[in-house]
Amino acid sequence: MSEAEARAALAAIGSLPEAEIDIAAAALQLARIDAPGLDWRAGAEHLTALAREAVQAAAADREADAGDAARRRAVLAEVIHGRFGYGGDGETYDDLANANLLQVMERRRGLPVALGILWLHAAEAAGWEAHGVDFPGHFLVALAGRGKVVVDVFVGGQAMEARELRATLKRFAGDQAELGPATLAPMDKRAVLLRLQNNIKVRRLRDGDLAGAVACTEDMLRIAPDAAPLWREAGLMHQRLDRIGAAIAALERFLALAPEGLQAMRVRGLLEELRQRLN
Repeated sequence: MSEAEARAALAAIGSLPEAEIDIAAAALQLARIDAPGLDWRAGAEHLTALAREAVQAAAADREADAGDAARRRAVLAEVIHGRFGYGGDGETYDDLANANLLQVMERRRGLPVALGILWLHAAEAAGWEAHGVDFPGHFLVALAGRGKVVVDVFVGGQAMEARELRATLKRFAGDQAELGPATLAPMDKRAVLLRLQNNIKVRRLRDGDLAGAVACTEDMLRIAPDAAPLWREAGLMHQRLDRIGAAIAALERFLALAPEGLQAMRVRGLLEELRQRLN
C-alpha cells in the first residue's frame, strides 16, 4: 500500500511544471518505495526541521539575506553539515543507501546528489536561488545572489573555484577535459531527481538485478513521462526479462516521443521482431 501511494505521488509530480515541484518531497517518495520499512513521515518532519533551521539562519545573517552568495554558502554549510552533521560517504560510496533520501537522513551520509537535494531544499526554504550543476561524474550545487558560487556538497559545502573545478573535472573526465558552459550546465529539479535515481538503476544493473533496475526506471518515468531515452531503456530491459508486451508498450512510447533518427530506426526493427513473437 505504501509503495502504491508513493508511486501515485510520483505520477502526480510528473504532471507538475518545474516551479511547482518540491524536490525533497519527491525524493522522499522515491526513498519510500526503496525502503518501505522506514518511517517516511519522520523523514518529512526532518525535512521540515531542516527548512526551519535554514530560514532562521538566513534571517540572522544580514549579508546572506541581502544577497551575498558566498555568505549564503557559509550559512547553508553550517546548517546542513554543522548543525545536522551531514557528509559524503567516501567509505561505502556504492552502497545503495547513499541514494535513498530516507537512509541518507538516518545515516547522515550520502552521495553528492542526495546531499545536493537537501541543499536545494534548504535554499528554497530560505528564499535563495539555487540549482543543481550537471558536472561530469560529481554533482554540484550553485547558489546565486550577488555573484554566484559553486559548491561541493560532498565535502562539507566547500566553495569551488576554477582551479578546484578543473582538477575535479580531470579526475572524473580525463586529463583532456576542460571547463566550459556544458560542464557547468544548470539542472532543473526533474533532472536532479533522475540523476539521483540513475545511481540506483546503475548499481542494480551492476549487481545483476535487472527486474529492480527496470522498476527503478519506471519510477523515473513517473516523474519524467516525456523522457524518451528512459522509455527505450525500459523497453530493452523488459525484452531481456522476456516481458514482451511491456517491452512493446515502452518502445512504442519511445517512438511517439522520438520518431526520427538512428535509434528510432533500430527500435522500429526491434518492434517488428517482438510483435512477431506475440503472433
